[in-house]
Amino acid sequence: MAPAQYFRSLAGRERSADGNRRLGLSLAFVAGAANAGGFVAVHQYTSHMSGIVSSIADDTALGDLSLALAGVASLLAFVCGAASTALLVNWGRRRGLHSQYASPLALEALLLVGFGVLGSQLADHRPFYAPLTVILLCFIMGLQNAMITKISNAEIRTTHVTGMVTDIGIELGKLCYPNRAPAGPAPDGGAPAPLAALPPVRANLPKLRVLGAMLAMFIGGGLAGALGFQHAGYAATLPLAALLMALAIVPFADDLRARLDRS
Repeated sequence: MAPAQYFRSLAGRERSADGNRRLGLSLAFVAGAANAGGFVAVHQYTSHMSGIVSSIADDTALGDLSLALAGVASLLAFVCGAASTALLVNWGRRRGLHSQYASPLALEALLLVGFGVLGSQLADHRPFYAPLTVILLCFIMGLQNAMITKISNAEIRTTHVTGMVTDIGIELGKLCYPNRAPAGPAPDGGAPAPLAALPPVRANLPKLRVLGAMLAMFIGGGLAGALGFQHAGYAATLPLAALLMALAIVPFADDLRARLDRS
């Protein structure tokens, strides 16, 4: 496959299961790296909405309204990021753009550069920049998760590791099922159903492989992000932004070519 066609399969208008998986793996790496960078910057994981919602309830119960409001702001930022993806994708789809899925990637790249700029100011102005950094990262996580969710019809989520691990556990349970149980009573209490009449329990091995690869990419991205931010500081956001722009550039070039052909 030619390089242009490869990148077109990742973020272009025409979708395929293989393209969705390859894009999901790339974005899982970016999500892991950005999440690790966020922890280095503000000591908080910004893709973990379950934890943020729990902290809102805890802080409210303890009377710490400032922390509760910070949690609410983080939650709203994640929601706004997801909503922004829906707006960009549907706007591009209504206009038949090749870049309808690449637009959120380009926006995420720019916002990651913004995260690097904000992070570089944390040492001198932490009380002001730390909340903005958390909100920005939550927005980025919502933006990215919604984009791959929309592309894959909710089959892939790159920042929702809880869901990945849950699905891995389900498939492993199916894989370990012996399929040798004796026939039991029918669900309606009638005559026992013979075992041969019941479909065997089978794990979805392709799905299990994809989920395992996604989890590995998230962990690998987290490791790379933690090491990168430790050794290169907030300049470590630049390779991540460059990767996202590389994923997005071919569909934008296709739109430009189509516009020039019409003019």
